[in-house]
Amino acid sequence: MSSFPSALGLSAQQTEDVVRAAAAAPSLHNSQPWRFRLSPHVIELHGDPDRRLPAADPSDRELRLACGAALLNLRLALAHAGVRPVVTLLPRLAGPSALAAVRVQDHGPAAPAEEALYRAIPARRSNRRPFLDAPVPPVHRQEMVKAVHEEHCRLHLVERHERGQLERLVHRAHREQMDDPRFREELARWTGAPEGVVEGVPAASAGPEPEPQDQWVVRDFSGGQARQRVAGKDFEDEPLLVVLCSYRAGRIADLEAGQALQRMLLTATSLGLSASLLSQVVEVEQAHAELRRLLGEGLWPQAVVRVGYGSPMPRTPRRAPWELVMDAGSPVNSPD
Repeated sequence: MSSFPSALGLSAQQTEDVVRAAAAAPSLHNSQPWRFRLSPHVIELHGDPDRRLPAADPSDRELRLACGAALLNLRLALAHAGVRPVVTLLPRLAGPSALAAVRVQDHGPAAPAEEALYRAIPARRSNRRPFLDAPVPPVHRQEMVKAVHEEHCRLHLVERHERGQLERLVHRAHREQMDDPRFREELARWTGAPEGVVEGVPAASAGPEPEPQDQWVVRDFSGGQARQRVAGKDFEDEPLLVVLCSYRAGRIADLEAGQALQRMLLTATSLGLSASLLSQVVEVEQAHAELRRLLGEGLWPQAVVRVGYGSPMPRTPRRAPWELVMDAGSPVNSPD
């Protein structure tokens, strides 16, 4: 295999490390729907049309959300390498699949806050197991609110009086999806992956099979290989639930929300917290519309997240960095 290409004045090894960090972002069913085009003066982030999930994500909103999360990781990794990046979203001249172009604005050491988030990248996990009943302290909640605000989005902390309606929306959306054979087939294809497979959600990361008493965890990622839950240990009744919102709809808003989501998740990780996404309610159109009415204030719900203190989770598999690099002449078909 030839040497990894270099970009933005970095060495080949530094460039590989930057791509590896970017690819550690979360994505729907761990589909990893990103590609990178590297050149001396720019790193382009592209959506990968071969990794679309048309049953769960027909509009590619969650694909863009995942790529936005990868973009935040890319920014942090570049800062760690001494590059202060400048980002252009939806660059017009990079082809229809291009979602962002990253160039050098300046050079200098990363700020301590950036370094803390960068160190959290390899530690972040989606934790689908039961959390402890210990509440998330108010100061940690405000740190996550601040993190989302830095990326021009809004984090709504779900209040007690909103929980009943949100729970109904989550379960109704789940039932609607599971009634769709296309969705069930897609979910089965991407979950319960055996050891050695570098995509999808492996059984070891799936958590126990949901049971009727579980209020907030209803999607089974185990592929029929669910771990047995500890006797008497159900999912917590009152996790911290947050809704990450953008202030508008559209492709740029999705990318901004993805960066905000990842900054929030890395902030939570740095505080010793775990998180998992309740995707159903933002994937089903009617449930999404009702959630938007519940929140009001002109907000567009992008992700519903369960946050708390959890047990250690294994790392989900990732494709190698060189598998993610596009050749200079690679096609750039749009993932839309």
